[in-house]
Amino acid sequence: VCLFLGVCGDEFSVLRSPQSVVFRDGSWPIPGERIPDVAALSMGFSVEDDLSWPGLAVGDLFHRPRATVLVTVKGVDKLALPVKRISYPIENAVPFSLDSVANAIHTLFSEETPVVLQLAPSEERVYMVGKANSVFEDLSVTLRQLRNRLFQDNSILSSLPLNSLSRNNEVDLLFLSELQVLHDIASLLSRHKHLAKDHSPDLYSLELAGLEEVGKRYGEDSQQFKDASQILVDSLQKFADEMFNLYSGNAVVEVVAVKTFNSPLTRKSRSILQSSQTKTENPYNLAYPYNYNYSVIFNIILWMMIGLALAVIVISYNLWNMDPGYDSIIYRMTNQKIRMD
Repeated sequence: VCLFLGVCGDEFSVLRSPQSVVFRDGSWPIPGERIPDVAALSMGFSVEDDLSWPGLAVGDLFHRPRATVLVTVKGVDKLALPVKRISYPIENAVPFSLDSVANAIHTLFSEETPVVLQLAPSEERVYMVGKANSVFEDLSVTLRQLRNRLFQDNSILSSLPLNSLSRNNEVDLLFLSELQVLHDIASLLSRHKHLAKDHSPDLYSLELAGLEEVGKRYGEDSQQFKDASQILVDSLQKFADEMFNLYSGNAVVEVVAVKTFNSPLTRKSRSILQSSQTKTENPYNLAYPYNYNYSVIFNIILWMMIGLALAVIVISYNLWNMDPGYDSIIYRMTNQKIRMD
C-alpha cells in the first residue's frame, strides 16, 4: 500500500515521439529526479549514472530526434490526455531542470548554435541561447507583455471557448497567457522552418503554473477549474501536433503533470561562512577519481600517437633508402627531357 501511494498521482506522459525513440507501454514508475536523464537518453546523450528504467528502450542509435519538448504542468496530478499517449507514474516528484541536457547540446553542437528555450511565464523566468535569441526575440515573457499580447487582434481569445473563465480576472488571464505562449512558440517557429531541418538538436522546456492558480482561486471542484483543464488539454495536444509536424515527425513531446513538488530528502543548506569552517573531505591528499571518459580518451590518444610514430618511422626509412635516379619519377623525367633536348 505504501508503494502504491508513493507512485500514484503525478504523471509523465509522452504525447508524440518518432520511431527511433521507443517508449514501452507499461506502469513502471519513474523517479522524478531522473526525468532529465530520460530526456538526455532519448536524444542520444550519455548520463553519468545508469538509468535502470524499463520504460525507455534502446531504439535506433543512428537516428536521434531533432527536438525535445517538455511541458511541466503544476497544480494537477493527471490530465485527461488522448488515449494514444503513453504515461508513467512519477515517484518522488522533486523539482528538476534540463540544464544538463542544455549543457550537453552546447558542448557537442557549439558551432551550430542550436535552439534552447527554457521558459516559466508565471515566474517571468526565461533562458534562451543560440538561435532562439533571434527566433523568439518577439516572444512575450513578462506578465505585462503577456497581458498585452492577449488583447491583440490575433490572440487566442478570439478562438478559445472560455466558458466559465473571465477576461477580467487576473488569475484567468495568467492561465490564458501561458496558452498564448504555446501558440506563439509554434507560430514563430513556423516562420523559421529551416531551424527545424538542421542537424543540431533543439530543446524546449516550459513550465505552466496557471492551472494551479485557477485551482487555488476557484477550487478544484469548480466549473472554472474543469473548463481550464479541458482547454489546457486541447491546447497541449494542438501544440504537440504542431511541434511534431514542424520537425517532420522527428521530435519528442512530453508532458509532466505534478500536483505539488516534494522537497528532496537529502537537501542540505549551508551558508558561505560555514564552508570555511568545515573540515576537508580529503585529509590524506588523495587524487580525485578519474572521469568515466578517461579510458576512452586515453586509448584514443595512445593509439593515435603510436600510429603517427610508426608512420613517421616507415616514411623516414623509405626516404633514407630511396635511389633518386631510380625510384624518383622527378629525376627520371628530368633526365629524359635533358637527353631529348
